[in-house]
Amino acid sequence: MSAPVALRNLSNQTLFRQGDVFVLFGELFGRGYANGLVNQAREAGMTLIGMTVGRREADGSLRRLTDDELAAAEANLGGKIINVPLMAGFDMDAPAGTPTPTEMVGGMGLKTWQDDKLDWAQVEACRAVGVARFKAGVAEAMAQLDGMIPDGARVFFAHTMAGGLVKAKVFLAIANRIYKGRGERFMSSRALLDSDLGKLNLMNFDEVTANTFGYLIEGSAALRERIEKTGGSTRYTAYGYHGTEILIDGQYQWQTYTNYTQGYAKKRLEDIARAAWDKGVKATVFNCPEIRTNSSDIFVGVELSLVPLLNALKREGCGAWGEAQWAACQALLKDGTTLAEVLATLDRYNVDPVMVGFRNFDAWPMDNTPELAECMIGTAEGITALHKERTALITDHLSALVIEATGPLMFNEAAQPSGPVLWLNHDVIAKQLAALHA
Repeated sequence: MSAPVALRNLSNQTLFRQGDVFVLFGELFGRGYANGLVNQAREAGMTLIGMTVGRREADGSLRRLTDDELAAAEANLGGKIINVPLMAGFDMDAPAGTPTPTEMVGGMGLKTWQDDKLDWAQVEACRAVGVARFKAGVAEAMAQLDGMIPDGARVFFAHTMAGGLVKAKVFLAIANRIYKGRGERFMSSRALLDSDLGKLNLMNFDEVTANTFGYLIEGSAALRERIEKTGGSTRYTAYGYHGTEILIDGQYQWQTYTNYTQGYAKKRLEDIARAAWDKGVKATVFNCPEIRTNSSDIFVGVELSLVPLLNALKREGCGAWGEAQWAACQALLKDGTTLAEVLATLDRYNVDPVMVGFRNFDAWPMDNTPELAECMIGTAEGITALHKERTALITDHLSALVIEATGPLMFNEAAQPSGPVLWLNHDVIAKQLAALHA
């Protein structure tokens, strides 16, 4: 693939309606993309059924939700939760009497982590235990789900699992230097990826972010066959990230955040969707724009590509409502600072030769460099400083708009998806917002 396959036009789906079933394969937490899709299912009158990752005890053991926790989770979702722990990844798993990956990296220090080595046979044994545990949980959850879905129903499976960072004490210090450091505090992302700690994280990212989508599709095969044989249908969606087209120099151009360590797992997620699609399963990964979430805040600079969405709102005809978004963002800036100045800064940033060098779609995800960190992190910190409050940023407001738009875009396109991997760029985000607020 040498170019993103973009969704350019809005779909007006007629497939899902009251009585159909929406299955959230993950747990609904805080702010994030999943909320937009859940809202669409609610508005359509679908029956909502969710999963849980379970909870960890102090000794690391995984358990089901208590009655109170279950009630709170069901109230948050607005539907039934299947109380089978589906904690993805293998960082806390191990054959009995042997160390888990988390325990294996527990002794790594800031001065030694690049040279510290792992027992890869033990890591693989832990991975096998974790995968077996997760697949067994999926089988149990699907057995319960089978009894909750009538013949002939239309079922929407929404995969929302992502992440997989192994909890090493030293990692926070490493992450602060890779994702937030510049100058003397800069650290190469390649140094992490070439270390055993980095390789372990990539393995766990694959299991959490990507392979769980495959386990869902495989684990629901019998249910899918029954539904389709009785006149119903199934759709599967997942959330990807692989850069986004934004307005640069008056044209929609692909750009990306660097270094997005989970990018390797996101590409694997795309491959899983393509493999399922080739077998006749309507599974689609939607590569969504950069937004600020609880999990993305570690990546300083990831939010910079959000601000040009304001220009897309004008380009795609959002009218008076779009002007109101400009006014709302202007109100967040310090007196004497204009939104036009912020956008001009972003224009210069996006055409900076350093940044242009990272707009290499075929090479994604690329490693960071000192020059990149200086340009990106410096720009991000400078723009943040222009706000009245660090807790109320333009990018918070725009993140909410992107979530609002991706919900209907994914929900409607999934009715008759045009492919296994689709990009939701700023043009179609703005078109959807224009349609919602016409």
